[in-house]
Amino acid sequence: MKLRTWARDLALGARFAVSGGRPGLLRTLLTATGVGFGVALLLLAASLPNMLFQREVRESVRAVDASREVTAPRPDTFRYFDRATTYRDDVVSALLLQPDGDAPPLPPGATAFPRPGEMLVSPALRDLLDSPEGALLRERLPYEVAGTLGKDGLIGPADLRYVAHVDFLDTGNPDGRGERFGWSVPEEPMNAFLILLVVVACVVLLLPVLVFVATAVRFGGEQRDRRLAALRLVGADAPMTRRIAAGESLAGALLGLLVGAGLFAVARQFAGSFTIWDVNAFPSDVVPLPALAALALVAVPVASVVVTLVALRGVAIEPLGVVRAAAPRRRRLWWRLLLLAAGAALLVPLMGRVSVTGTGIDTVPVVTGTVLFLIGLTTLLPWLVEAGVKRLHTGPVAWQLAVRRLQLSSGTAARAVSGIVVAATGAIALQMLFQAMEKDFTLPTGADSSRARIAFGIHGKTPDEARAINARFARTEGVAEAMSVVEAHVWRPGPLEKGRDFAPMAPLRVGDCASLREFAALPSCRDGDVFVALAHGAQGGPGDERITAVARAGAAVALRDPHPPEGGPAERPANAPLPLWKLPAGTKTVDSRPDPTGMYQYGVLATPSAVDTGLLDESYAQSVIRLDPAVPDAADRARNTAAAIDPTAWVKDLEDTEVDAAFSSVRTGILVGSTLTMLLVAASLLVTTLEQLRDRKRLLSSLVAFGTRRSTLSWSVLWQTAVPIVLGLALAVAGGLGLGVVLLKMGGQQVQDWWVFLPVVGIGAALIALVTLLSLPALWRLMRADGLRTE
Repeated sequence: MKLRTWARDLALGARFAVSGGRPGLLRTLLTATGVGFGVALLLLAASLPNMLFQREVRESVRAVDASREVTAPRPDTFRYFDRATTYRDDVVSALLLQPDGDAPPLPPGATAFPRPGEMLVSPALRDLLDSPEGALLRERLPYEVAGTLGKDGLIGPADLRYVAHVDFLDTGNPDGRGERFGWSVPEEPMNAFLILLVVVACVVLLLPVLVFVATAVRFGGEQRDRRLAALRLVGADAPMTRRIAAGESLAGALLGLLVGAGLFAVARQFAGSFTIWDVNAFPSDVVPLPALAALALVAVPVASVVVTLVALRGVAIEPLGVVRAAAPRRRRLWWRLLLLAAGAALLVPLMGRVSVTGTGIDTVPVVTGTVLFLIGLTTLLPWLVEAGVKRLHTGPVAWQLAVRRLQLSSGTAARAVSGIVVAATGAIALQMLFQAMEKDFTLPTGADSSRARIAFGIHGKTPDEARAINARFARTEGVAEAMSVVEAHVWRPGPLEKGRDFAPMAPLRVGDCASLREFAALPSCRDGDVFVALAHGAQGGPGDERITAVARAGAAVALRDPHPPEGGPAERPANAPLPLWKLPAGTKTVDSRPDPTGMYQYGVLATPSAVDTGLLDESYAQSVIRLDPAVPDAADRARNTAAAIDPTAWVKDLEDTEVDAAFSSVRTGILVGSTLTMLLVAASLLVTTLEQLRDRKRLLSSLVAFGTRRSTLSWSVLWQTAVPIVLGLALAVAGGLGLGVVLLKMGGQQVQDWWVFLPVVGIGAALIALVTLLSLPALWRLMRADGLRTE
């Protein structure tokens, strides 16, 4: 019987939600819109794990299977070279293929194997190459576009990738030989600090969504309460009115589920059209995990009923009206502080228990403690707004109107700002974590970008060819200076020492004086000079005695390995003469210095005329390139020159620091989530402001009719938005700094910057201005005289 009563009253409330005239219908639509935004974002969040997983799957599917070495060519094998290039800060991945026969496997995403000199490109790369912005990149890719790669060969719609059929791969330059595509890399356990960052991020990014949903189901509460008072007048008792109110909220929430599902379906179709922090996805990959989707779809209607019943506990709905504001009861502080204390009690014992070398944390207390702490701040906000506005009195008319409205309904204003408090608190705590962790996950590379910005390397080049490479780079627009050397080895001649199976050797670098100075501090230099550079064991290199045992002033060295391994590339015919070179008596010993890539080099440094490099077995040419910052696209022009010299050459951008890949991935995901959350917060604040203006339609029209200036009312709306946000941001700054300190202490970290809250405060100020600006058209429309009409 009780269940039947609940069903009847809930159904009656649902009828009121959709048939209560235009005001009631508008309230229901407003609630559905608010809930719909929250549900859509929850579904997007539930889809994120699958999106990231599908990206990893596509990355592994399109990679050449290197789990088994293929040495002998077959009709179905191919040589391959996998190398990425950079174009204006975008990564363009490339796969060069050279089939061994007539039956090579098709690359993922291809419908036919490209012919020699042709390439298959991703749709995004095709669009770039066809546009004026891709002119420089087109010069770098000397292949004819023969088709488009499908999504099986791409990690996302914005992926820049090409697969080309070439004929210049040999045993010296390919990555290897393959027979199929697709392989998986074992997953490495994530660092404990990163787990902590992910856990906290999930809490602080999703909790504002739930707060917004709880706020949305209370839209139009004053109109609903007046309608319930009318029901009391015709015989309904208090429990029945609460059940009817729950039915209204439930109807709005269920309609919001449909709206949210529709918004999610629309956003899903446009997933590939937007790139947020370098992440985009195919629509087919934006699929929420069933368990998370079911939890969101069940939690929203249940939360709507619970929130409505809790809200009605503070309202006395009588047959002759609603008793709400006659004698407002002062908000109690103790239970709000109790929630903060409970959250702190769970988090504080974890301080010092997260190790940088660990791979796990106590997830449950971290999540529970963070949630309790943030909920405690949310519940503390209404008390803070009530206490703050109670002390505000004198001021201009617009200020007094705003303050009086806040004094009469501070709870409504606090609910509108509660999402900002949670989001801002979490943003401050996350930023503190980022700054502290960045020093552990951002490591110096040792490179000096002020000396060179690009490094270039290629096998099998002589000093003459190195000078030609230097000249080509020097003629490139935007290159300030190019320095090139030829790298090889020299060996100590004579029989092998007992117990050794190889001859002692030392590196040899041949280049002009300007290039050699990048490797050692040279007292003076002219063509014909030779130096022995010693690194004194820096960076784990050999001791100086190992170098001087081979190379020293007046010593004879072999330019080819005197004892090459059998079958090796340096193996010589029997009785072939061993080319020797005697270091000049004036050879100077110098101290090595880090080269532009950050490495200490050692061994023999020789100018071109000092040694006959044509006698060397193997050589390697390396160049470092300094760019002119005043020339646009200087780096891309240099990369074009490198690709024209040899498409398989090693090209690297020199950066002073590098960020750990896992940390970078986590940071990207959190930035994406933060962006979506802030958009939702802005939307929720705007919708709440519009809902409050609609409830005060007659009051606004009456004030204008009595001569109140429209500008005064506009400023009043600004102050009504600004005061709660300022109080909320102050609370968020205090709570965010406190939460951040506790989270940092978990890993034994120190606060790097106490002023991390300034950007958050700036975003809050921007929200005040944005919401006020967007609400002005509705405000001006509601101030018209026809708002005084009634039915």
